[in-house]
Amino acid sequence: MEEYMSVARVSSGYPMLTTTSFIGMGKIVTKEAFDWVISDPKIVTASAVIARLMDDITSHKFEQKRGHVDSGVECYMKQYGASEEEAYDKFQKQIVDAWKDINEEFLRPTAVSMPLLMRVLNLSRVMDVIYTGEDGYTHVGKVMKNNVASLLIHPIA
Repeated sequence: MEEYMSVARVSSGYPMLTTTSFIGMGKIVTKEAFDWVISDPKIVTASAVIARLMDDITSHKFEQKRGHVDSGVECYMKQYGASEEEAYDKFQKQIVDAWKDINEEFLRPTAVSMPLLMRVLNLSRVMDVIYTGEDGYTHVGKVMKNNVASLLIHPIA
């Protein structure tokens, strides 16, 4: 499971998404900011954990039906002899802990400014919206379509 997570955090693309989200933010993004984000800071790691585990939970059954490679849920179940429900519970606890890590990072001084931390937080919030209740990334359902429409088509005046 530890090996899976070390690979899955990076291969999820989340750290790269965080890094590329800094582009276009102007002078606030310095070389030091890029050095910071590629140094695997706690807040970026926590955000990647949230994205990876929420995806693993919501897409697990669908991925297994289509014969996809083992997910984090399968790795956890095999390594610890756990049930599917126990794996989901463990992942939920890790997600809660990752949110606590993000909150903690906002309470102490960091090497980067608040707008950059907010970018990381907002990407985590997006992952929470996409993966809460359904896999809104793989199966863009009514909920995600309504979310996008309320943001872009029917914004609050």
